[in-house]
Amino acid sequence: MGRGKSVMASPMGIAASPACRCYASTSASPLPVARLCTAAHGATVGPPMPLRAPAGLRSLGRTLSHRNGRVFYAGSLLAWTGMWIQRIAVGWLAWELTYSPFWLGLVVFCDLAPAVIVAPIAGAVADRTDRIRLTMAAQGVTAVQSLTLGLLVLTGLITIELLLALEFVVGVSNSFTQPARQTLIPALVPREDLPAAVALNSLTFNVARFAGPAISGALIVWAGVAPAILVNCAAYLIASVSLLMLRIAASERLGHAPTRSLRAETLDGFRYAARHRGIGPLLLFAALMGVFARPFLELLPAFADSVFQRGAPGLAMLASATGGGALVAGLLLAARGGTRGLTFIGIAAGAAMALGGFLFVATVIFEIGLLGAAIAAAAQIVHGVAIQTLVQGAADRAMRGRVLSLWGLIIRACPALGALGLGALAEAIGLRLAVACASAACLPVWWWGMRRQRRVAVVMERGIGPKPPPPAEKGGI
Repeated sequence: MGRGKSVMASPMGIAASPACRCYASTSASPLPVARLCTAAHGATVGPPMPLRAPAGLRSLGRTLSHRNGRVFYAGSLLAWTGMWIQRIAVGWLAWELTYSPFWLGLVVFCDLAPAVIVAPIAGAVADRTDRIRLTMAAQGVTAVQSLTLGLLVLTGLITIELLLALEFVVGVSNSFTQPARQTLIPALVPREDLPAAVALNSLTFNVARFAGPAISGALIVWAGVAPAILVNCAAYLIASVSLLMLRIAASERLGHAPTRSLRAETLDGFRYAARHRGIGPLLLFAALMGVFARPFLELLPAFADSVFQRGAPGLAMLASATGGGALVAGLLLAARGGTRGLTFIGIAAGAAMALGGFLFVATVIFEIGLLGAAIAAAAQIVHGVAIQTLVQGAADRAMRGRVLSLWGLIIRACPALGALGLGALAEAIGLRLAVACASAACLPVWWWGMRRQRRVAVVMERGIGPKPPPPAEKGGI
């Protein structure tokens, strides 16, 4: 307000004196009128303030406004939906072949464990080769694996040993797909929108995680396991072909020219992550949580059948509950935007993962089990998206593939190790008590992380995320 005069809002949204008649003008633009009013009445005026969507949602919109973003995330949604359809089908197939928590854990182990050896090498390969071609080749192997498994089930030739071997094959191919595909994300958006792009990637994954199990459960009940597996074959083939539609700069697509041996560059990735004051502690925290917190969700077929007595429909409901919880968490995290406080959120989610595990096994009431599974899955996605966003934003571009391959190793190998141990423990003391013990082991890990989160946040939460809007100029328009 200027010079002690009372000011009111005009119909145009610009401040004016009660006696002012400046807005009687029929000018198409209020801008000249506003300046006249300022000069005549001494009021500070300006244009109406637009309503803004949350920063995270605006960043999501900008990501999808680009053709590359739409192609990339549409292909991701298709591939991941197929993957979840097959994952539920394979779990149910393993349970029907053996009715053993240990064998079920071993199938999960064969799918995820190859990352221990393959993922670091795959990251170095992704940093020195054409990432689109590498992704297409790896996804092609997954499609062939699904076709082979589906035909074996249709012909009645499948055995648990063949299933283990085929899951090992898809584990190797996924270890190459993960770093190659994820390193393309920074090429889709400006740096300040990277958190939203990573959140959208996670959101896409969790839409598939919600829809895939529901589709798989219906297919298993009405048509059997084989059609569910063959759907994944078609999904991966289409997703692979869609990558040819991306238009990405050569510097982001090709990585760097090889300067050292593959073994040396692989070891460089380990050294870089270990010495980084933020990346190293976060990856260690995620690894420990991967061993203790996530594995019980890999044993859902055993819980659905032997604990809750719900069979294949119950498995579909449990898997969809985890997908629903993860989807809601992903939406909230995407809408949040930015990286401030993300270290605290990612570490604090560890306690929520333990809580979900305790609730899941607290009773044999199915509805409470659904709630516990949803809480645990939501906490896992908050934890995973937060840490991946920080790590991906902080890593040097030349090291990005190797750092993301370590992240892929952690999210695959650590749950595999945990599932194998949890399955063996469940054979000895029962499923519910085994999960309660694993959830209890999460608590000291969470406490260790909370004691270090402030130091880590100083290193990790700078330089990425949406920039705040510039302040409005004083006394102007």
